[in-house]
Amino acid sequence: MPSSTALRILAAVVCAPALVAVALPGAQREPQTAFSMVDADQFERKLLTIVQNGTLPSVPASRSRASQRTAVTEAELNAYLRLKAQAQIPAGVVAPYVWAQSSGRLSGAATVDLDVVRDSQTRGWLDPIRYLRGRLLVRATGVLSTSEGVGRFELESATVGGLPVPRSVLRELVSYYSRTAANPAGVDMDAPFALPAAIRQINVLPGRAVIIQ
Repeated sequence: MPSSTALRILAAVVCAPALVAVALPGAQREPQTAFSMVDADQFERKLLTIVQNGTLPSVPASRSRASQRTAVTEAELNAYLRLKAQAQIPAGVVAPYVWAQSSGRLSGAATVDLDVVRDSQTRGWLDPIRYLRGRLLVRATGVLSTSEGVGRFELESATVGGLPVPRSVLRELVSYYSRTAANPAGVDMDAPFALPAAIRQINVLPGRAVIIQ
C-alpha cells in the first residue's frame, strides 16, 4: 500500500525519524528466524486503517471525537518489514528488526552499507565515519516520546560493528538514509517532528505499540 502518508506512519511506528537508528542493546533477545505473511498482512491492514482514520473530518472545538486506537505488535511489524516493505526501506539498509520495550523505549537491529555514507563527502582525520568500512550491524537504543501530535526520539546509546560510536555518527547515518527529493538534507534525528495522519500519540509497551488518533 505504498503512499507517502503510509511511509511516514511506518517511520513513526518503527522509531519516528530513525529508520536506521533503532538497534539492538546488549542484553536483547535474538530476532525470530521465521516471519508470517499472516502477520505482515495484518500490519498492512492496520496501516491502512491508520491512514483512513487520518482522513476523518475534524470536529468543532466545542465537540470531541472519540479517539481511534490501533495496536500493532512486534511480530506484525517485523513480518511486514521483512516480507512486504523492502521497496520502502532505503537501499543499503538490510534486515531491520524492531523491539518495543516499555515507557517509549525502542530497540532493534539493521545491517547498513557504510561505504556509501563515508564516500558521500570529504572526511577529515578526526571524522569517525572516515574509518567505517563495509556493511556492519548498527546498534542503538532510545526513547520515543510523543504528545499532541509531536514526537521526539532521544538516543541513549549506539554501536557500529560492536564498537561504541558518538551520537554524530548515528545522526549522519539517519540523515543520509532518510534523504528524499523533497528533503535532500534528510531527517534531523535530534529535532522534534510532526506525527502523520492525525496521530496524537504513540504508546510503546512491551511487545507492542498503540497508535492514538
